[in-house]
Amino acid sequence: MEEIQKAVHQMEENQTEAALQTLQEYLPEADEEEKFTIAELYMQWGMLEEAKMILKEFLQQYPKEQEIIVMLAELHVDLEEDMEAIDLLNKIEPEDEMYLQALMQVADLYQTQGLFEVAESKLLTAKYYDPNEPVIDFALGELAFSNGEYNKSIPFYENALEHSRVIGDIEVATRLGEAHAATGGFETALEYFQEVEEENPDVQFRYGFIANKAGRNDITIQVWEDLLKKDPYYQSVYPLLARVYEEEGMAQEALEKAREGLKKDEFNKDLYYMAGFLAHKQGDKEAGYQAMKEAVSLDPGYKEAVLFLLENYKQEENYDNVIGLLEDIQNMGEVDPLYDWELAQAHREEENFEKASDYYENAYTSFKEDTEFLEDYGYFLVEDGQNEKAASVFKEYLTFEPSNTEIEEFLERLEA
Repeated sequence: MEEIQKAVHQMEENQTEAALQTLQEYLPEADEEEKFTIAELYMQWGMLEEAKMILKEFLQQYPKEQEIIVMLAELHVDLEEDMEAIDLLNKIEPEDEMYLQALMQVADLYQTQGLFEVAESKLLTAKYYDPNEPVIDFALGELAFSNGEYNKSIPFYENALEHSRVIGDIEVATRLGEAHAATGGFETALEYFQEVEEENPDVQFRYGFIANKAGRNDITIQVWEDLLKKDPYYQSVYPLLARVYEEEGMAQEALEKAREGLKKDEFNKDLYYMAGFLAHKQGDKEAGYQAMKEAVSLDPGYKEAVLFLLENYKQEENYDNVIGLLEDIQNMGEVDPLYDWELAQAHREEENFEKASDYYENAYTSFKEDTEFLEDYGYFLVEDGQNEKAASVFKEYLTFEPSNTEIEEFLERLEA
């Protein structure tokens, strides 16, 4: 063991090559116990192939030794040799002490391979041999949940919870809450989340989200505010919490939460949108517009923010701003036929008929079966003195809306 201790000391002194050289030179003369120790060291140090070679030699000498089979299978998994691991684990017999552990491991490997039915079969076999083992029920619940079979997962999770509150650092109540939420049972899901004791930020986030879905915004606010006190940089909470405050009629708190979030994340377009929407709603239009513009500058394709600006500019009859906004967006590469139509209408209002005509032509390709567009375009063409083209557009309109007598009579006067 002296040479092995020497290698360990060398590794502790960061003399990696020397440590490996020491073991390699000593290995041929080591006894079985020492070889096993060397294999364990190789595994600790990430020398998996070297460890595998030693364990394979042991397995040839002791083909029924379960501990070696399990260790070697774990090595195969670490080396992404799943099928070799499965073959090994399947050699463990029902009467063997490690049979249940082997079934669990091989089920996990089959699941990784996408063989879900085989994985389930292995777990159900394990449950047959030990019906009250919570780890087996939990694994069956996890398998069903991962396949989207949420209702199927619930009884397994419930069985596991009867025997153990925590399995593998996971509170079973969390999984039951998620499973019920996935089936729309938000009230039941909320009850389970209220049992959870861990303070994992992701779990707290989900707790607040499910409380919101269950109509308990009071709980949502309490849980998410507590989460932000513990982790002020959990950025996805801010826009959602602002929306919850807004839903509850707490407009000032909503705006403050959005602005608080922006101090932590100045590149969050959703927070700029919320801040803009809320500021505008509370009468501070300038601040609202500025925040919305920031959202659009971060993402020119953020259509919700673009449409907010468009609708409000049009209400104020500020068509210069409509034109400036949409031309800037298009210059940044955002292509949307709706923007061409909006630009056409804005230029029309500004009596820039030549530009309006160009944009109507661009939009026509996408909206030639849209009756609202065809009606708008037709009247513009009349206004622009293009009566013959207008008549053609109105005829297209009537193929979709033949019962519109007003357009039909207008067309008759146009062609008279």
